[in-house]
Amino acid sequence: MTVSLPLVLVLGAIAWIAIKFMGVRLWVAVVIALFGFWLAHTAIAPSVESGTRSGVDSINEQHD
Repeated sequence: MTVSLPLVLVLGAIAWIAIKFMGVRLWVAVVIALFGFWLAHTAIAPSVESGTRSGVDSINEQHD
């Protein structure tokens, strides 16, 4: 049985854990999220997306 989770859900859970248990302040998480939105509108966005896809694909291949 394969379980599929959207990457944004996984990253959201990691952010929640960081805020709740690691003492990361909420404003720091908001700034990082805003930086991600800004980065998505730059010329480097395709490289970030392909790198993320490659990483996720390699993890998925290891668990098949």
